[in-house]
Amino acid sequence: MEITYATTDDAAEILALQKRAFMQEAELYGEYDIEPLTVTLEETMKEFRECIVLKLIEGGRIAGSVRAKEEKGVCHINKLIVDPLIQNRGFGSALMKRIEKEFSGCKKFELYTGYKSENNKHLYTKLGYIIKETKMVHGNLGFVYMEKSV
Repeated sequence: MEITYATTDDAAEILALQKRAFMQEAELYGEYDIEPLTVTLEETMKEFRECIVLKLIEGGRIAGSVRAKEEKGVCHINKLIVDPLIQNRGFGSALMKRIEKEFSGCKKFELYTGYKSENNKHLYTKLGYIIKETKMVHGNLGFVYMEKSV
């Protein structure tokens, strides 16, 4: 396993992985028009220019990614993804620890995940995040907002 910086050259491959990974979320909620599945390559490339994007290489290919940016001393973490075929092997934890290290000057880290996403909530809780708020968006779709102070 190697974690390194992703570039816009990696955007298409990471977007394809993102769509595979978030399909599990879509199925969990019965919502297939969620942003990680509908985002375009152009929108993804814009995110790459605004964030630090890390990629995890496993078996010679991109198998995971996470992105984050800092605003007013707070690190906002977004789109932690790991190939569904290799989840629950520590890759998500490794990506989270590395992105936190990239933003070691921040006093707080924030993220959100689906309120039914028990594996995600377990991972983030294990890493020291606490649930601050749950918001329902519509129908069956809602998010848990979590943070970690250092």
